[in-house]
Amino acid sequence: MHKCLIIFIVFLTGLFFTVTGRILSYEESIDIALNKSYTIKSFQESKLAMQYNIQYYRAEFKPRIDANISAPAWNEMVSPIPQANGLPVYNSVGSVMFAGDLSFTYMLPTGGNFALSSSLYRDNLSTMLAMQNYQTLKTSKAYSSLTLSFNQPILTANKLREGLREAEYYYERESSRFTRGQMDIVYQVTEGFFLLYKATRIVEIAGEKQTNAREALRIAKIKEQTGRIPEVDVLRTQVDLAKSDAELSESINRLEREKDQFKLLIGLDLDELIEIETALQYDTFKVDLGKAIRSALKNRLELEESELNIKLAQIELKRARRFSEIKGNISAYYDFTGVSTINSQATRELFYSSFDNFIDRQPNRGVTLTLSYPIFDWGRGSSLEQKAMAELRDNELYLENKKQQIIREVRDVVRSVEEAKNRLKIYRQNQQVAELTYNISKKRFENGDINSQELALEQERLATSQLAYLDAFITYQLQVADLKRKTLWNFEKDTNYLDGEKS
Repeated sequence: MHKCLIIFIVFLTGLFFTVTGRILSYEESIDIALNKSYTIKSFQESKLAMQYNIQYYRAEFKPRIDANISAPAWNEMVSPIPQANGLPVYNSVGSVMFAGDLSFTYMLPTGGNFALSSSLYRDNLSTMLAMQNYQTLKTSKAYSSLTLSFNQPILTANKLREGLREAEYYYERESSRFTRGQMDIVYQVTEGFFLLYKATRIVEIAGEKQTNAREALRIAKIKEQTGRIPEVDVLRTQVDLAKSDAELSESINRLEREKDQFKLLIGLDLDELIEIETALQYDTFKVDLGKAIRSALKNRLELEESELNIKLAQIELKRARRFSEIKGNISAYYDFTGVSTINSQATRELFYSSFDNFIDRQPNRGVTLTLSYPIFDWGRGSSLEQKAMAELRDNELYLENKKQQIIREVRDVVRSVEEAKNRLKIYRQNQQVAELTYNISKKRFENGDINSQELALEQERLATSQLAYLDAFITYQLQVADLKRKTLWNFEKDTNYLDGEKS
């Protein structure tokens, strides 16, 4: 039974190391995530929404043509008719209207507009007279009009320009969030890649441990045959091999879980077979704390977003102040209206009559200047203004506090990089010593100077030192990635992380 289990584990291990799929490098993984991951797609849609929002406000300054058609508009209702010496009577009135209007509106840079509009409609009217035994009267009318109008708000802000400026700020903020989201994705992929790298190396270490245990068992059996070690040592090596088999199987399962998590992170199909490059190199470098802080305060996108939030809050404050300000509007119109003057059911005759009346009738015209001011509003305007001022101050305080937080974060990550670099150097030396010690112990076991328990102990120490070095390596890589994310400066190449500009 035990031999069958060993054969199965060996088969599983061989299958794992032979069935490979797409081999991903660190750079390729980031490139995939920046194009296919759910997170980046969500950021792209948010940015696209703000882009269309700004296009809408820009289009508000362009001319507009509108058309409305009623085909038909039908109404029947009871209408009270007052009587001079008695109670009102209730006639039934009805209307079937076929109407259409077309308007051209030209927006002015000042926020006002000129509009040229025309209307045509025919109305079939009917009335049932309650006082005359519900006798029904019918007639048809046609109407036509051509109107030129002007409208201009005064003594107030240009709301069109204000809306466009606000939309531009929202777009800039969303663009900044998109770029910052890309930086976060790079860090998340870095973290996921090295966790997958760790899981892969653990499988390799477990495989080495299994190989060493199998070799120790082979040597023990040879020595048992010559009577150089007791049978109990052979049994111990068999137990060690079984443990290493189980550890390898568990590490393979953990690796598959990490692969699924990584594929989900970067946007690959869960059924796709992947491997990652494990021949990774690293270089240590010196970090200038002053440059790191200056770069972070200059380039961190959170500060740009906070400044945009302040500008948006200033717009809201201006809107709140307008609640209590004098507001005015100038409007004017000049139109020609024609009404049919004949009693006919023919649509053509009715409209011709309307056009004749259109020419004969005096035009309608008018100019209106409107001023409004809330004399007493029970503090509503003041409350709106104070609310907007408090929100503005809150955004300003957030910006100052964010600067201090960024300085603290940069100081902390610079210390962490130095600590990780020193720890990596120590654990690399520990691993080299453990490898040398194990090789010596292996020869001593072959010579009979130590027993299987002592060899197993050295094997555990070697595996422990390998895992400790692996953790130190991954910690260093993640701290370096975090340093880039928090300073937006690549200290390895001494360039700006966003545009590659050198200092």
